This record gives sequence, structure tokens and C-alpha cells, in this order.
Amino acid sequence: MKALKLTIAIAALAATGLAAPPDDATSLRRLLNDWAGLTRYGSDNSEIPAPKAGEQRVVFLGDDITQGWQNFFPDRPYLNRGIEGQTSGQMLLRFRQDVLSLKPKVVIIQAGSNDLAGLTGPATQPMIAENIMSMVELAKLHGIQVVLAAVTPVCDCAATRQTLRRVPGKILGFNGWLKEYASEAGAVYLDLHAALSEGRTLKPAFTTDGFLLNQAAYQTLAPLAEKAISEALSRPK
Repeated sequence: MKALKLTIAIAALAATGLAAPPDDATSLRRLLNDWAGLTRYGSDNSEIPAPKAGEQRVVFLGDDITQGWQNFFPDRPYLNRGIEGQTSGQMLLRFRQDVLSLKPKVVIIQAGSNDLAGLTGPATQPMIAENIMSMVELAKLHGIQVVLAAVTPVCDCAATRQTLRRVPGKILGFNGWLKEYASEAGAVYLDLHAALSEGRTLKPAFTTDGFLLNQAAYQTLAPLAEKAISEALSRPK
């Protein structure tokens, strides 16, 4: 009976035009039961004390690329809240739990790549933009400075489903909007795309599969992230 229900769920996802479901039943079941990923960091968050006086806490909120930042800022009060495969709508739903409740000084939001790939269904740029604007407004309301990170480039150096779903032109178009919105909203724009790209695409030396970044890429980006955080901290609330 459980197998039948899972088969029906997969068929329902396909019928609604959503992207291909996860490769294994466990991942699909997790998505259906906890769409926003609230259980991923929920218990961890409850054990984290309030920031100490003078602590410059930063939360990284995002997707696969954000998740990869995990070990690049030793001895920093930075919390990684990236979840592989997530889209901006999912991040918005967990924003209160995974950002606001942690009371950071700065949040780095990285969203849009999986939306453009259609991982949770068709998404237009205005739809993605609304989710990001809502997160920025929530952060500002709670006195949290915002860094908006660009969607990183992809390349066809490994012809995987990951890269075929992400069109370079759409990435560039979205990043153009993101940079303009960051200026309007008083947020810092973190241009990860420019640091990693060769023309419109990702430099092969920076990737493992044409989408995910390798250690060399993160080492290149880490100083840029630190600079963006410092700029955000220097801005008046």
C-alpha cells in the first residue's frame, strides 16, 4: 500500500508539471512530508543560545551551493542553513525558524538556481523575486542586514541533468534583477557569478559536475563573502 501511494505521488508530481522527482523514494517521501525542510535544522536551532554581546553572528541561507560553504569559515560565528535542492519558496517558509530565531546580525541569502531549474515546479523570475523580496523585508523588519548572493554559473563540461536545467541566459537575467533590487533595498550584492565565470559559463576548474562547486571555487569566493559581510555590518540599521 505504501509503495502504491508513493507511485501515485510521483505520478501527481509529473502531472502538475513539476521537475523530475528525486532519484530515490526516501528523498521523495521527505519532500512530501516536509516540503520546506523545517526538520533539517529545527532541533539544532533549539540548542543554539542567543548571541553573546558583541557577537557578529551570520546565517547563510540557501541551497546546494550554500550548503557547500560549511567548512570554509573556521572560528567564525557563522551558521550554515543551506539545503540541497531547495527553492526560494521553501526558504521563505523556513525563514523565521532558520534565520529570525537565530538573531543574526547579517543573513546571506542565496536562492534562485533551483527555481530556474524547476525543481519544485515552473517558476518565473517575478515569482522568485517575490519570495526574495519577502525574505529581505522580514530581515529588515528584525534589524538584520542582508547580503544577496548571485546565482552561480553552470557549464556543459559535464552533461548532467543539473546543468541542462539551468540556462546561462536566464541566470544572467535573474542576477541582473538581483543586483538592481539589492541596491534599491539597501542590501549588499555578492557577485559570485563574476568571480567564477568565463564569459557566460562556469570555469571547469571550479566544478565537480558543471553545477556544484569544488574546494578551489569556495576558496576563491570566501574572501568575497567576508568582504560582503563586513560591508553589511558597517551599514546603519
